[in-house]
Amino acid sequence: EAMAAWDLSVAVEELGPQAPPLKISVTSDLHIGGVILKVVEKDWSDHALWWEQKQQWLLKPSWTLDKCGIHADARLCLTSQHKPLRLRLPSGITLRLRACFSSPVFRSVTGICRLLNIRHPEELSLLWPVEEKKRKKEKDVEEELYDITRAPLPSSSIPKLANGMPAFFAEAAETEAVYKMLAVSQPAPAPETIAKLYRTTNITEKAHINSRWLDSSRSLLQQGVKEHDKLLLRFKYYTFHDIAPQADAVRVTQLYEQARWAVLLEETECTEEEMMVFAALQYHIGKVSLTEQFVASCPAMEDLDSALQCLEVKMEGESSADDMLETMTAPELHDYLKIFRPKRLTLKGYKQYWFTFKETTISYFKSKEESCKEPIQQMSLKGCEVAPDVSVAGQKFCIRLLIPGPEGMNEVYLRCEHEQQYSRWMAACRLASKGKTLADSSFSSEVQSIQSFLAMQKTTPSTNTAQTDESINTHSLVSPRYQKKYKPKQLTPRILEAYQNVAQLSLTDAVQRFLQIWQALPDFGLAYIVVRFKGCRKDEVLGIANNRLIRIDLSVGDVVKTWRYNTMRQWNVNWDIKQVAIEFDGNVNIAFSCVTADCKIVHEYIGGYIFMSTRGREQSNTLNEELFYKLTGGHEAL
Repeated sequence: EAMAAWDLSVAVEELGPQAPPLKISVTSDLHIGGVILKVVEKDWSDHALWWEQKQQWLLKPSWTLDKCGIHADARLCLTSQHKPLRLRLPSGITLRLRACFSSPVFRSVTGICRLLNIRHPEELSLLWPVEEKKRKKEKDVEEELYDITRAPLPSSSIPKLANGMPAFFAEAAETEAVYKMLAVSQPAPAPETIAKLYRTTNITEKAHINSRWLDSSRSLLQQGVKEHDKLLLRFKYYTFHDIAPQADAVRVTQLYEQARWAVLLEETECTEEEMMVFAALQYHIGKVSLTEQFVASCPAMEDLDSALQCLEVKMEGESSADDMLETMTAPELHDYLKIFRPKRLTLKGYKQYWFTFKETTISYFKSKEESCKEPIQQMSLKGCEVAPDVSVAGQKFCIRLLIPGPEGMNEVYLRCEHEQQYSRWMAACRLASKGKTLADSSFSSEVQSIQSFLAMQKTTPSTNTAQTDESINTHSLVSPRYQKKYKPKQLTPRILEAYQNVAQLSLTDAVQRFLQIWQALPDFGLAYIVVRFKGCRKDEVLGIANNRLIRIDLSVGDVVKTWRYNTMRQWNVNWDIKQVAIEFDGNVNIAFSCVTADCKIVHEYIGGYIFMSTRGREQSNTLNEELFYKLTGGHEAL
C-alpha cells in the first residue's frame, strides 16, 4: 500500500538565520540521501549560472567549460532564473509576479500570458516605462501592488477552471479578486489622473516611446532588467487573431483598456464626434461591467474576427481559378460624386462628375452619357491611405484619399450626397486600399459597420436626455483637449445623446464596437520611428502599421509615401552601419538609418508583422517560435 505523505521541516543554515525552514513532502520509508536530494532540488532547481562579464546565461549543462570559453578570470553567479517583476498592465493595474529572466523575452511574455490567461501572447511584448518627473511638492505615493508571486511557475500547462481562470487564482479570496480586476473593465479614472499621466504632444515624442521596447530574442537579465524592476506589458502587434470573448475575458478587457487609454491620452487622433461616441461607450461599458460578463460569441463578433485578419501578406502562390472568376465578375459602383484636389493651384472647390468604381480603380467622366468614352482620369487605390472626413450633424460625408504617385502622395477628397452612398464608397475605398475588390466577402459587413457607426453619431434630442445624470463624470471620459474646450455641463448632454444610441448594447457588443471604431481611425496601430533616409539630409518619420510602412514628413506631419508588406520582396539590416534596406516589387528600393530607436526595433516590427500573417485559423495553439526568431532575431539569432 502507498504510504501517507507528510511535510518535514528542514532549516538550511546557509540561507541565513532569517530564512524560514524548507517544507518537503516525504513518506516514512524515504532514506536520508533522498531527503538531502529533495532539499537541494526544492531550493536550487530554478537556479542557473550567469556569466557576469559576458552578460550571458550558461544554460547547457552538458557543455564543458572549455566549450563555453570559461577561464580562471570568469565571474560566475548562481542565481534563480525566475525573479519577481513589477508589471503594469494596459488597464493600469500593477502586479508583482515571477517572470523568467533567463529565456528570450518572447518566451517570458508567453509564460506571463499563460499565467494571466491571455491567449496569443505573440501579440504582446514588454517595454520600459517613461521616467516620471517628480514635482517638488509631491510626496512619494506608493502605488498599489497586487502580489501573485506565489503562483506556480508558468510551465507548459497551468490547470484552469471551467471559466478559464487559472486554478491558483481561486485558492484565496484576494487572488480571485485580482483575477476579476484583470477581466473586468476598470472604473473611469479621475480627470486629475488623466492630467498627471505622461502624454505625447508631437510625433517625435510618440517615436521615443517605441525606443523603449525590449528585444524579444534576448533575456531580461541580458537587457539590464533587475528583480523588482517595473516594466509595461502592452499589445505591440495590432493584428488580433481569433478573438473569442468567452475564452478571452482578460485579453479583450486589456485590449479595450489599451484602446481607451490611447484615445484618452490622444495617442490615436480622433474627431470631436468620434470622441463623443467613445465617451458614451466608455460610460455604458462602465455601467454594464458592474452586472454583466463577457458572453459567447455572437455573429457580429465573427465579422470582427474576419475584419481583424487585416494583414494580407500574400504567401507565394498562383491565383486560383476561383480568384480569376471573382475578378471577371466583380461588381461595380457608379454614381455622381464631387471631387476636390487641394494641391492643384485653383480656387475652385468641389466639382461634380460621374464616377465608376471597378475592381480597385476609380474613374471619372464629365457625365453619365460620356462614361463609354475615355475617362478624365483613373486612380488606382491599391496602397492608398483612406480617412473619413465626416460630420453627421453638418451632413458632410467626405472621403479623404492619399494616392501613391511617382512624386509622393496625391491628396483627393470625394464628397458623397448622403449616408448610404458614403457607406458604399467608403467601404469600397477601404477594401481597394488593401488590394481587395467589391466582390470580396467582407464588403457588406464593412458597409454595415460604417452605417452603424454613423448611426451612433446621430443626435436625437429627446425628452429623456434633458435629465442630468449626476453619476456621469464627463471629464473622465474625454481627452484633455476636450476637457479644456468644454465645461462638464456642455459635455453631459452631448455624451448622453450619443449614449442613447448604445444604451441597449450588451457588454460584449459595446466593447467590440469600441474596438471596431478604434481600428477604423486613420492612424490606428501606427508605431512611429524617426529615421533618416539614405541620401536625405533631414530627419523623417517612419510609421509602421500592420500591413504597410508609411513615410511621413516630420515638419508638417503629411504622409509622403506608403509601401505595403504584400509588395515587399526582402529586407535586410546592415548591423555595422545600422541601416535597414528594403526591396519592393517593381525595383523599388529604400534604405534608412534609425534616429530615435535601435534598428533592431524596426527589424523586429517588420519581421513580427510578417510572422503574424503566417498564423492560420486551422493551426493549433502551438507557436512556431523558431520562425519568430528567424524573422525578428537579427544576426545573433541566425
